Amino acid sequence: MKVTVVGAGAVGATCADNIARKELCNELVLLDIKEGVAEGKAQDMMQTATLLGFDTKITGSTNDYAKTANSDVVVITSGLPRKPGMTREELIGVNAGIVKSVCENILKHSPNAIIIVISNPMDTMTYLALQSTGLPKNRIIGMGGTLDSSRFKYQLSQHLGCSPSDLNAVVIGGHGDTTMIPLIRLATWNSTPVTNYLSAEQQEKIVADTMVGGATLTKLIGTSAWYAPGAAGAALVESIVRDEKKLFTCCVYLDGEYGQKDICLGVPVTIGKNGWEKVLDFKLNDAEQASFNKSADAVRNMNEVLKTL
Repeated sequence: MKVTVVGAGAVGATCADNIARKELCNELVLLDIKEGVAEGKAQDMMQTATLLGFDTKITGSTNDYAKTANSDVVVITSGLPRKPGMTREELIGVNAGIVKSVCENILKHSPNAIIIVISNPMDTMTYLALQSTGLPKNRIIGMGGTLDSSRFKYQLSQHLGCSPSDLNAVVIGGHGDTTMIPLIRLATWNSTPVTNYLSAEQQEKIVADTMVGGATLTKLIGTSAWYAPGAAGAALVESIVRDEKKLFTCCVYLDGEYGQKDICLGVPVTIGKNGWEKVLDFKLNDAEQASFNKSADAVRNMNEVLKTL
């Protein structure tokens, strides 16, 4: 099993580190456009192998896609990170060219790869990856909802005083501060609704804080977060390479599901050896469906920018 992570910045390196520690593949390639960065981080990680007890071989590459040949899964993190005050929409012009080029180069050497997109704006970059490659829709997966759902569980755990691991809670819709939809009505604490234990005010605050989770961290640390995004990417890789059929919220191509077509948007899907394998219908109520439709409209507006590039 071989996995490539494109982009050796904070998110990519963290994702690669998680993949290596869990021994999700025999060979892991870290690729970056900046001279020496991927090679240096690969060496640094390999020097932890004896300390952490993993045997995955990690190789760094400066823009040499030949080294990524025959990858089973490729994670794309490359692109300009979001800066304080910058919207995901503003990233489109720069990152679209990067993501398209990466996909083309990857598929020259790994035509059967499943591609996980982390680059922002993630919904639009996922759609671009699908349209530009012509791959089957199940082989292009946007990570966003997996991260957002993890942030949702964190916010819930802070108010409930419980372990996040005891919570089931998902965020659907776009991966943006105004487009994501934390489904608090369906969130449970070991099978019991969390709404049984939270006031209306608490529920509103949890939803609001989840929606600005990324922007909050960007403001605090001066750049995009990396630990949780990297771990989210690695979690998807794990479900693919181990064929776990785990349920994640991921940005995938919709063809009528949830009332939407010709768009990549976050919905609950099972992830296994074939990529995303099935969309689950969560039976949204009227208010939730209206929010989902509004989120789709916003993402479509971002996608329109692609036509001008």
